[in-house]
Amino acid sequence: MDYVVRAVDVGFGNTKYVSSVAGGDIRCASFPSVAYPTMREPSGQPGYERRKTVAIPINGLFYEVGPEVELAADTFRATQMHDRYTETPEYMALLRGALALMKQPAIDLLVVGLPVAALTAKKAALEKAVIGTHDIGNGKSIVVRKALAIAQPQGALVDFAVQHGKMASIEREQSLILDPGSRTFDWLVARGMRLVQNKSHSVNRGVFDILQAISAEIGHDIGTPYNDIDAIDLALRTGKNPVIYQKPYDISRAMPMAHSIAQQAVASMMRWIEASYSFQNIILVGGGAYLFKKAVKEAFPKHRILEVKDPLHANVRGFQIAGMNHVDKIFSGTANAAQGGA
Repeated sequence: MDYVVRAVDVGFGNTKYVSSVAGGDIRCASFPSVAYPTMREPSGQPGYERRKTVAIPINGLFYEVGPEVELAADTFRATQMHDRYTETPEYMALLRGALALMKQPAIDLLVVGLPVAALTAKKAALEKAVIGTHDIGNGKSIVVRKALAIAQPQGALVDFAVQHGKMASIEREQSLILDPGSRTFDWLVARGMRLVQNKSHSVNRGVFDILQAISAEIGHDIGTPYNDIDAIDLALRTGKNPVIYQKPYDISRAMPMAHSIAQQAVASMMRWIEASYSFQNIILVGGGAYLFKKAVKEAFPKHRILEVKDPLHANVRGFQIAGMNHVDKIFSGTANAAQGGA
């Protein structure tokens, strides 16, 4: 039987999802993890201009999410960066927004991700919350029949193995996967494809900490608070200085602070792992990889740091592959259980 499998990774910075699958071709897309609430459906409000967003109804409010969510923005950017993130209406709005953009009326298996440190405590509750019928607005709904939550870097490990043709050989190897995200710096130690739980963890030292530190430095320089986090992020990714008071601001002056925060995150990880010489693969993924690469190389000077194409979507691509590889087992297990109880 052909099952519909899809994957979503609702991160603190970006929501990544699989938009289409054709044979071995997995297409991914993403949008900012920002959800703006309003009392009324946005498209019915005066002055509304059509934009690439969807309005998800939850608990009497409409949460606008999507690629052009910045056009719905007010002066306050609400972000939910805490350990109960997956329990918030904003998280569910982002998840349902991704489901709406997939344009699949029913999904047999939806694979979602969690930070390594949250996996044990949050896995069962998140899978339960994801299964069922999801209202995506305008009288439309999407049914999710089964859900699977896995550690975010575990998806990246699968993606790496597929990209490099190592699905067979990696079973005999030890790997370290590093995933700097917006809020957390995650790492996962694996033997083959199996997670080594007591050496894998997360710390709350991610890209957002770097952006905040740089914004504080800029504010100090210009003599007024500076809060345009998105402009800093864009500047760091493109190498083009942000324009402040009509002049380019030399953001390279703040890079020592960025490097210091990356070093702190990596140092926290080094206390958890030992015998780094035993790793055949050290893989750096995630949207923040470019900010942490130097600190990681300093920590592992004798290793080659491996990367994947399009590191932002590595986790969600790996989720998709893992889901497609396991969907038959998941549904056959359900059938066997039903037969056993009959």
